[in-house]
Amino acid sequence: MTSPGGGAGARLLARPAVLAAVGSLVVLVLSVGEGGLEVLGAGLLGLVLGAAGVWWFLAHRGLPRLIGAVVAVAAPIGVLVLYSYDGLWRTALVLILCWGAALACARAALRRAQPERLKRPFVARRPKRPFLIMNPKSGGGKVGRFGLVDRAEALGARVTVLDPAAPADVAELAREAVADGADLLGVAGGDGTQALVAAVAAEHGLPFLVISAGTRNHFAMDLGLDRSDPTRCLDALTDGEELRIDLGDVGGRPFVNTVSFGVYADVVQRPAYRDDKAGTALALMPDLLVGDGVRRLDARIDGTTLSAQQALLVSNNAYESPDELSTGARRPSLDDGELGVLAIRVEGAAEAADLAVRGSDSSALTVLTARRVEVTSGAGDIDIPVAVDGEALRMAVPVVCTLRPGVLRVLVPRDRPGVPAASPRVDWRKVIDLAFGRP
Repeated sequence: MTSPGGGAGARLLARPAVLAAVGSLVVLVLSVGEGGLEVLGAGLLGLVLGAAGVWWFLAHRGLPRLIGAVVAVAAPIGVLVLYSYDGLWRTALVLILCWGAALACARAALRRAQPERLKRPFVARRPKRPFLIMNPKSGGGKVGRFGLVDRAEALGARVTVLDPAAPADVAELAREAVADGADLLGVAGGDGTQALVAAVAAEHGLPFLVISAGTRNHFAMDLGLDRSDPTRCLDALTDGEELRIDLGDVGGRPFVNTVSFGVYADVVQRPAYRDDKAGTALALMPDLLVGDGVRRLDARIDGTTLSAQQALLVSNNAYESPDELSTGARRPSLDDGELGVLAIRVEGAAEAADLAVRGSDSSALTVLTARRVEVTSGAGDIDIPVAVDGEALRMAVPVVCTLRPGVLRVLVPRDRPGVPAASPRVDWRKVIDLAFGRP
């Protein structure tokens, strides 16, 4: 069922969405003799050339890379100059405003029409012997900057601070704490560390506390926690509620966010990546995309077989919009019991342009959900690079990803920002049905 008032609100938003979309078409038709088609054609051409330029920049070195960079920058500038020089900017502006309004209203309508989630947090008992592991280097030193150790100890937690000079087995530390009577495990650190300790908590049926002291805190973001102030996560120790979520497994190793295969996994294997991410990636991309270092992946995703993929991303529950992964996409749910799968295969500038124009509808991108994903090397390698929650590893093939539904009890503060409503993909057939009251 939709939320109270959601149906009526969705209709009120769907109608202006349809009206604005029709308005865009009317403006385009009326301006055919005054450059309307030129506006549309120039915009598409600029997008295609920009995407092709980015491909050349990433996939080549030397002069082709320089040409790609020039094309990628010059294409959108050229479109703007054309609009200004030929007096088309008014038509372009009206089209952009109409279409922008149509998309905004359509997304809002579809968001209102989404069924209300029936899964609610469980009432949580206050832990008596919480045990927390904190990484002082994580997130640029958030543990020290926010005084997390003192704050946690004041709330009755036992805290172990990791020594950056002496790497520790965090899973073993967590098991020792359980043997000593800990009734909650928690981590202030990166998502890779979160996953290892979360698996121990799930193994023993204990609640797990996520403290957003990492760099990006993707896991904390999708749990609705405050990423700007990790001290608020500690409020769960005194006023918390419990969520039941899924935990991923890849080759026997737990993950809370994603497992990457292919290009990204190859890049993060390099020692220089930690200190110079962009420089390392640019130096390696030509070999990984079209050169001698090209690695192709084969995957079996439940009953679907994919061959010769360049990159594969498996996530603990699916992302709402694959088109927004690079700009902070979220998972609307962590308890649906399915893996999200994104596979990419771009062989040249034409396919890069197709991906830029069509997004998730492009043949270069495959979007699926699954219960089980099995990945092998197209070249017959015995092991392949894998990035598990950003950690660089190598795993023997076949690498199998699965999900353990609802095994992880996560303690979260009752007062938290929450997860913003997901931005659904625009389906105009659904928008039209909403606008005219059709079921």
